[in-house]
Amino acid sequence: MLLSRVADSLYWIGRYLERAEQVSRLIDVRLDLGLDRRPSGWDFGRLYAAAKVDAPAELPQNPSGLVDALMFDTARRESVMAFVTLARDNARQVREEISSEMWEQLNALFLRLREARAESGWSARPHYISRLVLDGVHLFGGVTDETMGHGEGWQYLQLGRYLERAGATAALVDLHFSGGGPVLPASHAEWAGLLRSCSALEAYCRCYTADLRPERIAEFLLLNAEFPRSVRFAAARVESALKAIAVLTARGAGGRAERMAGRLHASLDYGQVDEILSEDPRLYLEGIGRHCTQIHTAVYQSYVMYPIESALPA
Repeated sequence: MLLSRVADSLYWIGRYLERAEQVSRLIDVRLDLGLDRRPSGWDFGRLYAAAKVDAPAELPQNPSGLVDALMFDTARRESVMAFVTLARDNARQVREEISSEMWEQLNALFLRLREARAESGWSARPHYISRLVLDGVHLFGGVTDETMGHGEGWQYLQLGRYLERAGATAALVDLHFSGGGPVLPASHAEWAGLLRSCSALEAYCRCYTADLRPERIAEFLLLNAEFPRSVRFAAARVESALKAIAVLTARGAGGRAERMAGRLHASLDYGQVDEILSEDPRLYLEGIGRHCTQIHTAVYQSYVMYPIESALPA
């Protein structure tokens, strides 16, 4: 059984790297969608809403300003650099639980990002910065799966990763379908941008062809059981991780966190997109976000901040 501080660090490594990947992809897609704009025509308000980051009083006016704010500004805890730094700090605290290859990859990502920040020419190639982070996080995930035992520590990494992903995908769909952003998406490019923001465009086209219909996009991102970035897939992985942790820690089945994850997974298993969109999609999607927050709280109560008496043998 892992120490609670070790479990906490591994859990947050998964969450922080998932956040870094998500924000980097949102930046990459938004810059692509704005390539045909005039220099003074950039509007990044929707990006801040999608990333769940409080927008500053004065938004960045160009791509380099955006990258500087959301990628490199370490004074903001919501920046990609801050997420990678926090993940690295947590990894340093649990070096004995992760493989050398995992540490080397995460440390290399941190160093490459720091070097890119120091270079004067990065503003001319903002896509390079976002791709650096995306590739680095993907490599860390692959190295983790191949070099770390799939025991309790690995399960905490998966739990953090997929719990973060479920909430982020639901929030992104909410932004596009419930009018949460400055402007509702109306163009083919914006719907394609939503799919690309979840690395889902090609997978969607294989499932539905290139006919981009809002209801099909919602169904794919929320209810698809096979696509790794759908909310349903993420909820299944969260439930699986919590079941494995309960067994490995001898807590048995039926803990509060596991029950809540099971309810979320079941609601998505039996969900129907026409019912979701015809009733109140905002209420449904915000409910997913609240459910993820409640699972996080239950995980902390059960495995991190639990009373010492509950861990002592009877």
